[in-house]
Amino acid sequence: MPPLAADGALLLDRITWGVSPSSLRRLAEQGEARFLAGQLRPARTTVLPDEVVVRIAALTISQRPMNELVQELERQRRAADALADDAAKTAARQAYQQTMTRLAREAASRSLLLALHSPDQLRERMTWFWTNHFSVFQGKANLRAMVGDYEDRAIRPHALGRFRDLLGAATRHPAMLRYLDNERNAAGRLNENHARELLELHTLGVDGGYTQADVQELARVLTGVGVNFGDTPPRLRPALQATYVRDGGFEFNPARHDFGDKRVLGRPIAGRGLAELDEVLDLLARHPSTATHVCRRLARFLVADAPDPALVARLASVFSRSDGDIAAVLESLVADPAFRASLGTKFKDPMHYVVSAVRLAYDDRPVVDATPMLGWIARLGEPPFGRQTPDGYPLDEAAWSGSGQMTARFEIARAIGSGTPALFRAEGGAPVGASAERPPPPALANVVWDRSTRDRVAPATRRALEQAASPQEWNAFLLSSPEFMRR
Repeated sequence: MPPLAADGALLLDRITWGVSPSSLRRLAEQGEARFLAGQLRPARTTVLPDEVVVRIAALTISQRPMNELVQELERQRRAADALADDAAKTAARQAYQQTMTRLAREAASRSLLLALHSPDQLRERMTWFWTNHFSVFQGKANLRAMVGDYEDRAIRPHALGRFRDLLGAATRHPAMLRYLDNERNAAGRLNENHARELLELHTLGVDGGYTQADVQELARVLTGVGVNFGDTPPRLRPALQATYVRDGGFEFNPARHDFGDKRVLGRPIAGRGLAELDEVLDLLARHPSTATHVCRRLARFLVADAPDPALVARLASVFSRSDGDIAAVLESLVADPAFRASLGTKFKDPMHYVVSAVRLAYDDRPVVDATPMLGWIARLGEPPFGRQTPDGYPLDEAAWSGSGQMTARFEIARAIGSGTPALFRAEGGAPVGASAERPPPPALANVVWDRSTRDRVAPATRRALEQAASPQEWNAFLLSSPEFMRR
């Protein structure tokens, strides 16, 4: 692979969660070709700092499977609803809600800790991208108890794999099925929500050539595909029992399925049960419109808000030839001249802005409590699993560059630049691996500044930095500069 940029910091800012002194050193030691190869096809086992390993292992979502948690919460909810005393019922319902909120916060914290500290940075970037592409909203029903499993088991293992595997895992996960109401979808009582988003957002795209009739036929295919966290399967006629499927919280109930023949995108689909869905997902994953739609979104994420159609076409060709190999598409994207020319121009969304600021400020120092970061990201309008609509958070600059956003970013830059001891305290206690005294402010005038940033800042930014009255103010000016806002 040819060299991508003389300045490795620009490359790191684009394909990782942000350049840091240690990541710049690793890139220099390995060289771009070896570094990129390792990012595109990382090892199965991710090595994390010991403090972070301990923190993630202590989370409830790391210790107990989703099915067990959801079942326990459902028993808790039913017990609360059955209480006769109003005060006791209110307290019990509040405890139920607090538990679900805690589980969702754990999921978001784990995402941030991995974004900060995983050496497999591209995999974590793509995990965020695909979680956003196949977006679910934690505020619906009991999804707060599911989003951690959804990201960790449906998305992350396939983030650099085959799109068909990713599509199947996301489509069948209970979080998606509940979010898009497919558990209400039954023969004679169609609910088209999941079918419509599967075509419009997840695969073909709004201009992908499907019709309302395709939505209805796909909804028929999806009948009976739902969620069951109960202890017993449904009672079925003997003729249907062989077609019943249960996999954790996923359930295919043949008694709710429309077994008639269907036609999706012109292809006849023989009515035979859950195999119909696999046939349609195969069709959608390999459709030319899916290749174009997915590659356009990838290019918008990693190259430009309005990517060149020629670039999208090149990527779509790789997508089709490789049978949806995401790593192969990304390898082609990173090698493309359009990618190289775009480095340093793409505006950071809130998640990338906050994580990149913390990575630059604190480098490899293990963050063990992501609570301050969650607050900053929520303040900027992009909390994990917080998008109510299924289209995911926008990827363009216009969505995140308003005056209110910039004011908030400047205040967050001040907080990070002054030092945030709470990031390094476990459960509000003393800092992990450090004294209880407030640490000095981070030294952002580091190797990244010396080797890459110094020569790229505009005269106005340079003048502001020269006028800073303290190291904390210098840090804040750098983290709120126009140059730092871009990747």
